[in-house]
Amino acid sequence: MAQPATEHPASPHPTYPHLMQPLDLGFTTLKNRVIMGSMHTGLEDRAKHIPRLAEYFAERARGGVALIVTGGYSPNLQGSLYPLAGKLTTKKEAKQHRQITEAVHEAGGKIALQILHGGRYSYHPLSGSASRIKAPINPFTPIALPSIAIKKTIRDYARCAKLAKQAGYDGVEIMGGEGYFINQFLAKRTNKRTDQWGGSPENRRRIAVEISQAIREAVGTDFIVIFRLSMADLVEDGQTFDEIIALAKDLESSGINIINTDIGWHEARVPTIVTSVPRGAFVEVTAKIEKYVGIPVCASNRINMPEMAEEILANGDAQLISMARPMLADPDWVNKAAEQREDEINTCIACNQACLDHAFVNKKVSCLLNPRAGRETELVLLPTKRAKKIAVVGAGPAGLSAAVNLADRGHDVELFEADAEIGGQFAIAKEIPGKEEFSETIRYYKRQLEIKKVQVHLNHRATAAELSGFDEVILATGVTPRVPGIPGVDHPKVITYAEAVKAQKPVGKKVAVIGAGGIGVDVSEFLTHDTRPALDLAEWKEEWGVDYTEDNPGYVTKRKPSPSPRDVFLLQRKDTRIGKGLGKTTGWVHLAAIKGKKVNQLTGVNYERIDDEGLHISFGEERKDKKVLDVDTIVLCAGQESVRELEAELKAAGTSLHIIGGADVAAEIDAKRAIRQGTELAAQL
Repeated sequence: MAQPATEHPASPHPTYPHLMQPLDLGFTTLKNRVIMGSMHTGLEDRAKHIPRLAEYFAERARGGVALIVTGGYSPNLQGSLYPLAGKLTTKKEAKQHRQITEAVHEAGGKIALQILHGGRYSYHPLSGSASRIKAPINPFTPIALPSIAIKKTIRDYARCAKLAKQAGYDGVEIMGGEGYFINQFLAKRTNKRTDQWGGSPENRRRIAVEISQAIREAVGTDFIVIFRLSMADLVEDGQTFDEIIALAKDLESSGINIINTDIGWHEARVPTIVTSVPRGAFVEVTAKIEKYVGIPVCASNRINMPEMAEEILANGDAQLISMARPMLADPDWVNKAAEQREDEINTCIACNQACLDHAFVNKKVSCLLNPRAGRETELVLLPTKRAKKIAVVGAGPAGLSAAVNLADRGHDVELFEADAEIGGQFAIAKEIPGKEEFSETIRYYKRQLEIKKVQVHLNHRATAAELSGFDEVILATGVTPRVPGIPGVDHPKVITYAEAVKAQKPVGKKVAVIGAGGIGVDVSEFLTHDTRPALDLAEWKEEWGVDYTEDNPGYVTKRKPSPSPRDVFLLQRKDTRIGKGLGKTTGWVHLAAIKGKKVNQLTGVNYERIDDEGLHISFGEERKDKKVLDVDTIVLCAGQESVRELEAELKAAGTSLHIIGGADVAAEIDAKRAIRQGTELAAQL
């Protein structure tokens, strides 16, 4: 639960003097240097969801954020991301928004509305763009807007900004990046025009400049106007460094107050938002822009902890820090940093599972780590009226979320864990290259258990007898790797994924991975690295083909992944493509990573037997093309089974029993469901 905003002293903060320093914009002051970046939640599209949206933003304002930026609202119907998506085009809509702005102001924050025109990313047949070029992620081809329609669109932007001011917003952010409408005019990739809106760099940036000028004229001088500038398109035929600098200078002259960093188009084949992207990976492009303008520049993307934010500001690479997903994970992020409680921050791990993966399939956005995000009015954790003695068995994500939230409500909680450490499946995930951030969640829960005074029993396998004295027992004992009935599966060559990753059992140079779900893909990534590397930025740029050479349009080049130390075969029974069930925003990254490491991917596989020769396989229902994979090690990733050994005995004893997480459902490991179940149960008991 977010606490009221902390009043930060005027003297420099002892740990974060730059991060906690106010920023004077002349007509208004931001109380610190933290902006909550824009993220579409799915609550923007219907008036009935405005109360939920108001409380969602208000909780972040109480948490200390200086300025919040809403999800994108279109300035007209044509720019809507999909039919009936959020827009701000009428006085009636502006009046409805007052509930949001008043809630944020009452909570001590400021808020800006993002104006976003989808252009060729708009998912409907009436979309319009600079040129008639279909986006690879959209089935609809946009019309090339005639000049008269472009001028009307500019007026629509100005009207939207004026309505935002009438609605009580403190400012607007013009979305000029991520491959949306304005960005489509800026880049040669999507602007093939030969009139005043295309051709030369000056003409291509004309619409961005004229929109900025029109908005400033419409709202006056005492209103924050931010421009979200694509500083690295990360697509071929993107903007050059000189073009970006020229636009930044023109924006400053047009009356823009703040330039915010935007990185990558939605169609880019370079990851920008997933956990495998090193922290602060794009700060250097922000720093380049900062040197050419006299207005504040805001750094963004993969900044999730105050130490890094402070370093960026102290180095003079930016004057503000924008974070979206970290504010989903922990609405009290700023207050905790201000109070030097960094170890209590529920750090965003950039998993995308409940936020961006939801947004891109039109589901309501939340957070894997914080299921209350977007549900602040529904999932309420009030102090309990009657404290109970509650046992939680299992310290994986489900058990941890239940234990911490129950203790927070005032219950007397004891946590039993058979392993030597907490974390469950997260203790395995953190060993996967590119998933090191998962260790932050374990750190967070470990600290919360201390603060909430939960009695923790490690290396302790609870018995039904010792659980008999509790008012409630929560079984969160998780899963164990499933061992399939393959002849010879007990051969010494065979190990489970838990033994390979967590127990670090020796793995040979030739490996077969049985099972190509999320775990199989993760294990394949693990096996294609000699040791678990730190997230090295230079190596990451080589692997993904990122080159910030100033005359390189879009900053992309050929990928150069480092070679794998092993030959890996990733095998799947189904004949569908591998990775079909992975997350929309992260799955392609994992698949591209293992492809770059030359992992052999085989589908429609039958597992005949395992012996000294290796793994005998065939293909299809007719079991054709039999062959032997001469491998040293076979890693089982063939699913999981729930661990529920205590269930029958506890039920027989009449125990008030609740089963959550993997112990409840052992299908493909789902930490999102596990943490949500733990939180929801804690709210109910």
